Amino acid sequence: MLLGALALWLLATLGLRPLLLPDEGRYAEVARAMWHGDWLVPTLNGLPFFHKPPLFYWLDIAALQLLGVHEFAGRFGSAVGAWLMGAALFLAMRRWHGARTAALALGVLATTPFFFVGSQYANHDMLVGGLITAAVLAMARAVDEPPRVDLRWLVAGWLLCAFAVLAKGLIGIVLPALVIGPWLLAQGRWRQVLGLLHPLGLLVFAVVGLPWFIVMQQRYPGFFDYFVMEQHFRRFAQSTFNNVHGPWFFLAVLPLATLPWSAWTPVALKRAWADRSPTTLLYAWWVVAIVGFFSIPSSKLVGYALPALAPWCALLALAVAAGTGRAWRVVMGVAALACVAIVGFAAWKAPQSNQALAQVLRTAMQPADRVVMVDEYFYDVPFYARLARPVVIAADWADPEIPRRDNWRKEVFDAARFDPPLARQLLRPLTELDRMACGTSATWFIVSAGHADRVSGLPGASRAFADKRTELWRVPGRVCP
Repeated sequence: MLLGALALWLLATLGLRPLLLPDEGRYAEVARAMWHGDWLVPTLNGLPFFHKPPLFYWLDIAALQLLGVHEFAGRFGSAVGAWLMGAALFLAMRRWHGARTAALALGVLATTPFFFVGSQYANHDMLVGGLITAAVLAMARAVDEPPRVDLRWLVAGWLLCAFAVLAKGLIGIVLPALVIGPWLLAQGRWRQVLGLLHPLGLLVFAVVGLPWFIVMQQRYPGFFDYFVMEQHFRRFAQSTFNNVHGPWFFLAVLPLATLPWSAWTPVALKRAWADRSPTTLLYAWWVVAIVGFFSIPSSKLVGYALPALAPWCALLALAVAAGTGRAWRVVMGVAALACVAIVGFAAWKAPQSNQALAQVLRTAMQPADRVVMVDEYFYDVPFYARLARPVVIAADWADPEIPRRDNWRKEVFDAARFDPPLARQLLRPLTELDRMACGTSATWFIVSAGHADRVSGLPGASRAFADKRTELWRVPGRVCP
């Protein structure tokens, strides 16, 4: 019943607000494009997009099949990851600490705004966080009766690691290993460490987790270098990406992100230090391992802390359960209201959405019409307009700074390397704007409001939509010399 209530809690507000830019527009549109095209190859504007593996998109596709194009479907993968995180924590703590403490831990997690907002946000972080959480707890369950290793739970753990790799790459196996291995070694349980490497578990991981990567490398010979070397190792080591923060970042983020429950932090830390039980040691080391790992690179995002959220909430719940007061009931109510208020505020403000423009475009354009985006890629427009074909993106693609800047240009530029012939058709210089309107059908130009002069002077141009951020212009087809 509690897990059913968790599902309702996560799904009730999933489709209330427009997609946020750039992340939600990007990932929801990639899923929609795969739904209508190749289910194996993620594409951004028709070009192979290998920033992330496909599991998040596959989950969204399942929702798209049922619901059609809707924000709910675009965020479905995140909600699945959040539910999995909550379910895994509840089941593990019910075994180790009893039903009451498990229910309290689930309540703490579910009403933590960081968790709830993550479940409502379309990107890969919550999905991989939920899978890593479930994998760690499954493997911990497999070894919780030493020296025995329960093969069923071990295989489940390896299967979840395979899914985690399909959700976001190598961290899907690296982080569970970083948590479970040292935890067992610190207790002198090295035989169980070896037991985790059972051939059946390794086989399940290989059969489920590796084929997609092998197929992509066969289709696109540069895939391994881009996805593994650049998106993992070089991104981890370099400081040229966005969101640069100091090593203290997650030490501040985790307590702030788990308000109001982090008020019990002093008690939780005191109990964790005094209680040297295997489960408390697991939760404490788990938090330290994740925070320490993601504190190494200079580029840090708040969502990277999600794999540490469940054990941190477990420690907080144990601290709450050890008390005699009833203040936690009030805190849970306030926290739940805060979660709903955050999503409601985001729905009311609807920042940066191009939904209104896309609806005008969808209604007015004819099947043969072309769409050109001028010096910017408007991620959510193809999703909301249900565009059947990629758009032309007019920009200064010869700029040598593009590979050095972590923005939309670099994303599209990187994708272009995997399909150069198509890229030459879709990525055009700004100097060719006039010729892009040549042909028998109309061309729709989407441009930032401050740069409308780039298209307003084209022959026959008429403005079809404008707001404070974006304008839509229609240019009728014409014969060009």
